[in-house]
Parts: sequence; structure tokens; C-alpha cells
Amino acid sequence: MSVPGYRDTPGPEWDSHTPVDPAEAEEFLALFHHEQPAGDGRERIARVRAEIAETGTYVQTYDELVFGARVAWRNASRCIGRLYWRSLVVRDLRKVTEPGEVAEELVRHLRTAGQRERRVIRPVISIFAPHTPGRPATRLWNDQLVRYAGHRAADGTVVGDPQYVQFTETLQQYGWSGKPDNPFDVLPLAIEAPGGSVTLHELPEDAVWEVPIEHPQLRWFAELGLRWHAVPAISNMRLSIGGVDYPLAPFNGWYLGTEIGARNLADPGRYNLLPLVAARMGLDTSTERSLWKDRALVELNHAVLHSFDRAGARISDHHTESERFLAHIAGEERSGRRVPADWSWIVPPMSPATTGVFHRYYHEADQRPGFYLDPDARELGRRGRSPITPAGRCPVAHAVPRPRPAPAPTVRPATPIAPPAQVPAQRPGWLGRLLRR
Repeated sequence: MSVPGYRDTPGPEWDSHTPVDPAEAEEFLALFHHEQPAGDGRERIARVRAEIAETGTYVQTYDELVFGARVAWRNASRCIGRLYWRSLVVRDLRKVTEPGEVAEELVRHLRTAGQRERRVIRPVISIFAPHTPGRPATRLWNDQLVRYAGHRAADGTVVGDPQYVQFTETLQQYGWSGKPDNPFDVLPLAIEAPGGSVTLHELPEDAVWEVPIEHPQLRWFAELGLRWHAVPAISNMRLSIGGVDYPLAPFNGWYLGTEIGARNLADPGRYNLLPLVAARMGLDTSTERSLWKDRALVELNHAVLHSFDRAGARISDHHTESERFLAHIAGEERSGRRVPADWSWIVPPMSPATTGVFHRYYHEADQRPGFYLDPDARELGRRGRSPITPAGRCPVAHAVPRPRPAPAPTVRPATPIAPPAQVPAQRPGWLGRLLRR
């Protein structure tokens, strides 16, 4: 099935100059009043149509905003955790536009979503000012509120996350230096004001809940100095509700273990830890038939789940969450609603055939309200935008520091390891040093 806007079939490109579509607004308001009866829906629709005709857009009520945000999560075809869509905490920040205030609210989002002292992670969305047709808005470059830098060393190796090397280098042009020897160096927030000026805002230490990674049986795992942040807050997707677009609406749930253990820490283009784990386990990497990648992958994921559980940071395993997603589908069908889902995202990247979500097809559809990743937001999250002007000046670069007093962790093991000869030679610098010891 080919559905516009779904999977690899491009939908209509978002035009920031186009007024709100009255038909889309009416469809949303009809859904709102159908699922949450509140007043005269026909009267509300008439007022909204008149407001759109006069201004090109309309102001949604708080109840409409909350409902729309939750339904957008319900419609997110790439999310397996939608069983909890009704529990989404919605923060109405539509009047917050000044970059410094935006940064404060993003920090408050992280503190609200991940409460370390209470050992609680809850789903939160912070919705900032709506887009007004033809007017620029405050925007955040980062694709997630918490990501780790990728520092390129003089010899070309990378310390940290290779996915963010270009983004890191762009922020360095704005005056940020970070900790080049730290493979888990938290990136600052890059906020662009409507006029184009850019400020960098360091996240305070208490806002970033990080979990040290260790293994319940393999004691040497702790010696690797690995860790990961506990709150996955996606921040570069446009929220669309009833024709009104919110370019800055970061949201989070909690991690599925494989997102960290089978992707972030394992992908060759990310931290690429499978060769290191296999070497420490003494596995035969001379042949793929030894299944050394599979065995190392299981233990890496085991370590992630164990560590998050020990820290009290909520995380799901792919087997449990698969069953919950099937329960979500059943519940939605009882309510008369079909669940849009992208099989390639719903099926986990580890042991997929052992999960229930693998063995079925799904309804492919682009349903609104929804979240959308626009091409310019995608590129800003990858590379940012250089401050260098044709005159060779950097007129918009200024940093707002927030101290992170905790020392950078070591990633060197206490005992030397003898890596197998088959481990690829080109890898991030800090990992290469581990393998050469």
C-alpha cells in the first residue's frame, strides 16, 4: 500500500507561508468533540473558521491542545509505546518565545520528565509558540534534548558519538569547546531566535539523568566507563494539530532497551561496542558463524537493562513492550479506531522473530494530529548551521554557560585486553585506545 506521508512515500511539503486549512481544523474539532464532548462543536467550528479567514490561523484552547498532543502520540506509527498515550503530561508554553526562557523551560522539561530522587520517568511534552504563517519562530537545532558530542581528534579518530561529529564541529564554531577526551560529553542546546541569532545553553548536571552501564555477571563491564542518559526527549519534530503547527514541541517517553543496547551503543556508525565486548568475552571473531556479534549484543543489552533497573530509571524490554503494543491495538480496535504502524520501526532490532509484533501486518496510514520531521529540521539536527558569513565574521555566536562540575569518567579498563586481529582498525579514538591496551 502506498500512503502519502507514510514510510518512503513523501507527503505534501510543509509550506510555512500557507494559512491553516479550515477543513483540517474542522476535522480535528469534530474528533475532539466526538471523543471529549465539551460544549457545542458546531459553534466552535464556526468561530474557528471565522478566525482563520481573518488571521490565517486560530488559537486552540488548552483542552484542544492537550487532546491533540495525546492523539498525535496515539497516531505515531513508528512508536511501539503508545499504550500510554493518555498519560502524556502536556506543558502549555505557547507564550514562551525568548531563547533564554525557552532554554530554562527545556531544562525544566528534563527535570519534570526524569526525577532521579523519586526514581520516576514519565512521558512529557512541552509545547511552545505555534507557527504563524509567514513569520519565523524560535527553533531548537538539537534532535534530542540530550545527546553526546562527537569530538574529532587530530588523527581523524572520534571520541564520543560519530553521528554528531558535524553538529559538534558547528557548535565549536559558536565558541563551545566541551570535553574532547570525554566520550559522553553532553551537547549544549542550540537555540535560534526568529531574527537568526544563535545562543548555546549548557544543560546543568542535575537535569541530565545518566546511568552507568554495568553487567550483573561480567564484572569487567563497569571498567569500560560506559553510561547513557535516561530520558529520550525528541526535540526536532513539528507537532501538527488541527492545521496549527508547533515547530518546537519536545516530547519524551522512556527508553526501549534495544534503542540503547542494539543501536546507540552497538551500531557501527555510533559507538560500535560489539567488537570490544566480544574481545572482553573471549569470543572467536574470525568467523561470522561463531555468532560473536549476536552473543555480544545479548550481553550488551542485558547490561543496559540491568543498569537502568539498578538505577531506578524506567526502561522497557522488547518482549514486554511488544505484548503491550498488541494489547494497545486490541484496545483501540474495541474503541473503533485503527492503529497506524510502520512494521520496520515497530519490530525491534534484536531477536525480532521472538516477539509478537513480528508476525503480523499493520494499518499503514498518515493520521493527524501527528508529528513530522521536516527536511530542514533533520539537517539542523545533523549539522547545525555555520555562523561564518561571506565577510568571514561570526556575528551571531555567543554561549550561555551552565556549569557541569562532575569530572569526566574514564573509559579505560583497569586491566589490559588483547583484541582479536579481526577487529576493524578504524573506530572512534577512545574505543581504539581500549582495544589497543
